[in-house]
Amino acid sequence: MGNPELISRTHFARHLVDAGVCPDTNSVFRKYLTEGKPGYVPHRWAALGDAVRWITQAGGAAVIAHPGRYKFTPTEEYALFSEFVAHGGRGVEVVTGSHTTAEYEKYADMAVEFDLLASRGSDFHAPEESRTDLGALPWLPGRLTPVWEAIADRVQRP
Repeated sequence: MGNPELISRTHFARHLVDAGVCPDTNSVFRKYLTEGKPGYVPHRWAALGDAVRWITQAGGAAVIAHPGRYKFTPTEEYALFSEFVAHGGRGVEVVTGSHTTAEYEKYADMAVEFDLLASRGSDFHAPEESRTDLGALPWLPGRLTPVWEAIADRVQRP
């Protein structure tokens, strides 16, 4: 899975750790890859409506990934969810390795409020780079509909 030709910031960070420049990837990000540092490159993002449309046209269900990481004000976050749903967005990542327990509950409530499906993901890259061990996240709250149940008819099985 994934694009073997894609070189991401994580690959660059791992290389600098392997070369002995920094002790771990978090140090590389803090020293070189964040805004104002020598290796920072600004992100270019698609418009929300375009991204949702592309995912939907490809047969997927668009999901807001790890919303707790975006540092939005409550008003900005509400606007994101409102616009996302207006464009046909279908889900929100409720449980993730970057969310706190309180955020699990907050985004579960938002999933209910906006009638969104729910997902969970560890954001696991490697043992020394992830906050949560692979497979250690809690299940989704029972009142939510998992996104994988809603798209089960579209998943190709071997």
